[in-house]
Amino acid sequence: MAYTTEKGSPLPLGISKREEGVNFSLFSEHGTSVRLCLFSPGAATPFFEAPLLQTGFLWHLLVHGLPEGGQIEYGYRIEGPNNPQERQLYDASKILLDPYAKEMSTPHAWGKEEYAPRGKVSCPAPFDWENTLPPRIAMENLVIYEMHVRGLTIDPSSLSTHPGTFLGIIDKIPHFLKMGINAVELMPIHEFNEGEVPQKNYWGYSTVNFFSPMNRYASICAVDEFKTMVRELHKHKIEVFLDVVYNHTAEGSPEKGPTYSFRGIDNRVYYLEKDFSGCGNTMNANHPVVSRMIIDSLHYWVKEMHVDGFRFDLASALTRDEQGNPLSQPPLIESITYDPTLCDVKLIAEAWDAHGLYQVGSFPAWGRWAEWNGKYRDVVRRFIKGTDGQVGDFARVLCGSEDLYGETRDPYHSINFITAHDGFTLKDLVSYQEKHNEANGEDNRDGAGNNESWNCGVEGTTQNHEILQLREQQMRNFHVALMISLGIPMILMGDEYGHTRSGNNNTWCQDNPLNWFLWKELDHASAYFRFYTLMIAFRHLHASLRRTKFYSVKDISWHGPEPLKPNWGPESRFIAFSHDNLYIAFNAHFEKAHLLLPDPPPHKKWYRVVDTALKPPEDFIEEPKNHSALKYTYEMAPHSALIAEAY
Repeated sequence: MAYTTEKGSPLPLGISKREEGVNFSLFSEHGTSVRLCLFSPGAATPFFEAPLLQTGFLWHLLVHGLPEGGQIEYGYRIEGPNNPQERQLYDASKILLDPYAKEMSTPHAWGKEEYAPRGKVSCPAPFDWENTLPPRIAMENLVIYEMHVRGLTIDPSSLSTHPGTFLGIIDKIPHFLKMGINAVELMPIHEFNEGEVPQKNYWGYSTVNFFSPMNRYASICAVDEFKTMVRELHKHKIEVFLDVVYNHTAEGSPEKGPTYSFRGIDNRVYYLEKDFSGCGNTMNANHPVVSRMIIDSLHYWVKEMHVDGFRFDLASALTRDEQGNPLSQPPLIESITYDPTLCDVKLIAEAWDAHGLYQVGSFPAWGRWAEWNGKYRDVVRRFIKGTDGQVGDFARVLCGSEDLYGETRDPYHSINFITAHDGFTLKDLVSYQEKHNEANGEDNRDGAGNNESWNCGVEGTTQNHEILQLREQQMRNFHVALMISLGIPMILMGDEYGHTRSGNNNTWCQDNPLNWFLWKELDHASAYFRFYTLMIAFRHLHASLRRTKFYSVKDISWHGPEPLKPNWGPESRFIAFSHDNLYIAFNAHFEKAHLLLPDPPPHKKWYRVVDTALKPPEDFIEEPKNHSALKYTYEMAPHSALIAEAY
């Protein structure tokens, strides 16, 4: 079919509906000619080609009469110099994906081997948000649940009507509400090719396009199904955060990776010469054109898809200049920080990259960005397992890491976590001393070697009742520490029932029960799940645990086994503190601690709420005032945590 064309407009980039047709626009600084190619669905060759006209570095064309329902696919051929030494890699035989494509032609069935991504000629159709507004939850009140879209419901035990998809998440909203979760952080949902490696790239940290939702997470239309998921979560006051990977793309290294889009459009503009992501390439994020694309992507997900926040993978890579040098005021981060469209959006940095730029506590944040606090994770792991010399650091992270954030930020800028997708699960943290990643096919060379874990006496599975009891006790201790810390707690999908990955701490390629939520296990772990959810509820009930300012010396009192006599020495494994009607103690020693409780507030008595060494339901007492008040002495078991409240 022949379509008539005219010059069109250089802006906006991507495709846009005009009264007289569909406008196509693409950036390429070093290309010498650009041709639009239109395809019937799945066709190998285009049925229509036309040259784009040039305005500066923007190439554009208006096409009359195109249907917009997505039944036509499109891409570009670009001619230009092919000189690897100059990092120019043009090849007019390749069909290139539009970086601004909102929908893609890739399969909806997971695991298809053929992958030739093209955009679809479609414009956003009206969507009924049913007057649902973003929850706008205050940062200090968040409890974040890091999760994988496919993994949550793909196991048959989920009984989901739409397993492994955005719509499947809706089925599990009652679970989130029961837990007290008010924000879900979705591991990458930008389109990626799970079949790029034989093992399958299950996690998805390999973005093909920054505007298109992953087709394999939808049955028919990923855009509409994503919006439906967001709308239903918002109805229940649950925010939606995206884990976004703007630091590199799925094109890998120039020598080995595929050319889908950016490399063939303008390799010198889109990528740095050196790789700081560890994935073969690094986006040239502070180039004006690349920076504009990233911000346009964020705008799209906020304005069109109603996303509430973003966690930026390897965010430190986004602070480098075109030579790879760290910038004190990186233009991209500064632009995002002050962007009016993003002013109410949560911004979370993974404040390091793969080449040693570690910025936890020093990410260029201008008082706005929160950070994954990797130092919190390491300190809490060391203290709870019983490492000497940690008591002072443990106290600091429980109080919001003021040493990191006290000058320009507040406690809620620390995203506190014990576990995340990358590393051991909570169950494996107390069950394995070493990583066991043989199933990944890299001879156990992959994954972090130092996990600050303790197997409680036996490596891996055991039938020893005492060890199993200690492991569950340690899991409770970790969860108590997380829930009573100033800052924002983030928990990992599956930790609520004690999910195990059999000691694998890098399950990026495991599309199987190692990564899937096993819903029957939730039934088997009902006592632990009860404790887990009650601790989250305890945090929600106590504003003092969600305060927005750091403690002053008047707000908190520190104790050892005797009141007001904390032991900060290197051999100490005990610390307790009291504030606002709460007394909280941690005994990480292998011996009992004989406590003298401090005086409660005037006219009140101490009542036990939590003792992680006791069997359920005594581990968490829901109505403390219906029990006897505590005496002034208390015997804490080894490796236990205690919470008392004054009434």
